[in-house]
Amino acid sequence: MKGKTLFENFREVSAKEWKQKIQYDLKGKDYNEEVVWDSPEGIKVKPFYHADDLKGSLAEVNDSKPWKIGQTIYAGNAIMANEKAHQLLKKGADSIRFVIPAETVDAVVLLNNIDSDSVGIHLQMQFLSIKYITAVLKAVPNSSNLFLQVDPIGHLAKSGNWHESLSADFLVLEELMALKSNNLIGVDLSLYENAGADISQQLAFALAHANEYLNYSHTKGSLHTIKSMEFKVAIGGNYFFEIAKVRALRKLFDVVIEAYGVSIACHITAEPSKRNKTIFDYNVNMIRTTTECMSAILGGSDTVFNLPYDAVYKKDNDFANRIALNQLVLLKEESYFDKVTNPTEGSYYIETLTNQLAEKALILFKSIEREGGFLKQLINQSIQNKIAESAKKQDEKFKAKKAVLIGANAYQHREDDMRDQLEVYPFVKRNPRKTLIIPIIEKRLAEELEQNRLKNE
Repeated sequence: MKGKTLFENFREVSAKEWKQKIQYDLKGKDYNEEVVWDSPEGIKVKPFYHADDLKGSLAEVNDSKPWKIGQTIYAGNAIMANEKAHQLLKKGADSIRFVIPAETVDAVVLLNNIDSDSVGIHLQMQFLSIKYITAVLKAVPNSSNLFLQVDPIGHLAKSGNWHESLSADFLVLEELMALKSNNLIGVDLSLYENAGADISQQLAFALAHANEYLNYSHTKGSLHTIKSMEFKVAIGGNYFFEIAKVRALRKLFDVVIEAYGVSIACHITAEPSKRNKTIFDYNVNMIRTTTECMSAILGGSDTVFNLPYDAVYKKDNDFANRIALNQLVLLKEESYFDKVTNPTEGSYYIETLTNQLAEKALILFKSIEREGGFLKQLINQSIQNKIAESAKKQDEKFKAKKAVLIGANAYQHREDDMRDQLEVYPFVKRNPRKTLIIPIIEKRLAEELEQNRLKNE
């Protein structure tokens, strides 16, 4: 061996030489037709990537940070939810997300003896109350690990209505900012993934959504009070693209806050998408959630919450929750997903995807801002229309079996009978009511197919 290292014995091969070799092996077949494919975001995915692909890219982002295992608890009963939280923390969870349905849930009881110095506490409140949040802040001495997820725009997008009204909701937000809590504002972009938006749309909508809060606080002179912003991301099944999505989100947020001249931490919580989950052959959902959690981790998420494999059709149950938690524990403790520093760094493919998704999202974000901003486009239904168009394309691919879900539109297990196993309604619920805007509705890809199969059981 001539060189001191193995790599010194091989000459550098240019991108041009690689492409010529591939074209030679194709024996006259068209390179672009045979080995290049188009993603839903309009990205042409090549068979190989080279250092040349990274020239002129956006500034790199450091993904090397510890991540926490999260577990979600419905907190209808404060005592029971608190007991469950302590049990889960003993079993390996590092963070707890409490879904709080009403102000009657006692915050002091709910958070009793949970060590906020080491445990992440995420509160998903289905209401907006400064009185309640003030009580929470008193109950949690260390607010650096407390995430309040205040997101009135997200509530509007999902429900079609404000908590009270635009002016009232933002007045509460302004009063909450005066409390100077470290992690007050949340941006829920999981809604966009679960409704069918493509990745560049999810990123652009997340930025425009967040910018509404940044711009509002800037005009009120309270931008300096925002220390951190939490982004809730749903991770789909396109493994490498989803890794790149998380990385691109962090990179794009840095670009936006740089324009404001402030430093705001970006905390990303991730969970598997509901969009590709199925009720038939439901055990495959465990494979889906495993790879999606892997994407979340490798992309640099701060906290990862898993989705139980039977969540779409069954009530909350200990067995499925234990499996979901153990999937993350295995990834962390036995697969060493917390040991490698910045594992995606140096992957030309992932780095290139990150930059391309970020660039496409930035173009769409600027377009949204030119046309009045996210809130205006949400009210005039432009955002809903964009998502509906993307969802329609996904549905067409699913029906044509160009997008495959094992057990649903391919390799069906015909002996599966699910009618008697449905504990919750697994399809879009039709609940006609008066709303200010048309809400963004989450819908799984396999719903129509599943309904037809259920009819024929």
